[in-house]
Amino acid sequence: MKENVFEILMYLFEHYFQDAVDIDPNRAQIEADLRDAGFPDPQILKALAWIDALAESRDLPVSALGPSAIRIYTSAETARLDVECRGFMLFLEQAGILTPGSRELVIDQLMDLDDDLIDLDQLKWVVLMVLFSQPGQEEACASMESLLFEPPHPTKH
Repeated sequence: MKENVFEILMYLFEHYFQDAVDIDPNRAQIEADLRDAGFPDPQILKALAWIDALAESRDLPVSALGPSAIRIYTSAETARLDVECRGFMLFLEQAGILTPGSRELVIDQLMDLDDDLIDLDQLKWVVLMVLFSQPGQEEACASMESLLFEPPHPTKH
């Protein structure tokens, strides 16, 4: 069974995160639960390191990037984040769900995943996890949840 880091993150997000991205108190039990669920040790360790990096980002200073900052993606980023993903992140910024600083955190976390190509669903979940982990982002997190879980309303032409 080939499980990737993203699948473990989804499992953790669905089963363990209540109020914050913080799994240190029961880490040994969580590792055991993940092994019992069939996830391989190397991927478990990568997923937990990803969560640790996300939790540590709460202590970083807020980015000084202004709202008019333009993001130029590196070749490594464009190789893993297709036009649809980059366009969706721009939409999230324009909608006020992501700030330039949170966008950078999302990109960093996406690039730390072990997938060669990130799809739109993965992006949406990572955005939700990042917003969930950051203090003061409750409104943005709620907006992202509605984008993720509520079906789009059809428009009449």
